[in-house]
Amino acid sequence: MKRRILHSRWVSMVFRLVLGGIFFYAGAVKSQDPWGFAQAIYNYRILPGPLINLVALILPWVEMVVGGALILGVWMPGASLLVCGLLATFAFALFLNLARGIDVDCGCFSTASSGAGNTTWYLLRDLALLAMGLQLLLRYSGVGSGDRSLAETSHGEGRERHCE
Repeated sequence: MKRRILHSRWVSMVFRLVLGGIFFYAGAVKSQDPWGFAQAIYNYRILPGPLINLVALILPWVEMVVGGALILGVWMPGASLLVCGLLATFAFALFLNLARGIDVDCGCFSTASSGAGNTTWYLLRDLALLAMGLQLLLRYSGVGSGDRSLAETSHGEGRERHCE
């Protein structure tokens, strides 16, 4: 039963669309205001100054490409790996600030700071989204499936593997 849920086509489709929509929307919002997004990144107090503007310019476009790939269901092994890497990075940054006692606005869906972050909530949300991403990674990379290879996964659903 557990394996069926992990590899369910319907669960994967819902997770793809939810994560894809979230990432595409978040990237689109941030791409419209790179200066505001750079401020949000600065507030985390993690990256050195010279990298902040570069990340503020590039990350929104990466998020939109990954989100679009998830929505369209293309490049799934890479898109699911990238979404997991991004979410793990975001969760780590939030955890680090929580451990340091810094309550930050996540900068996820808005570049305007409200002044009152909710780091614990953002961390829990990102961990839930990471769990969704891990389901996609397991499904589309063939890891843990026992009966699916990467090539079979990327060339069609429902095909049986024929061994000689």
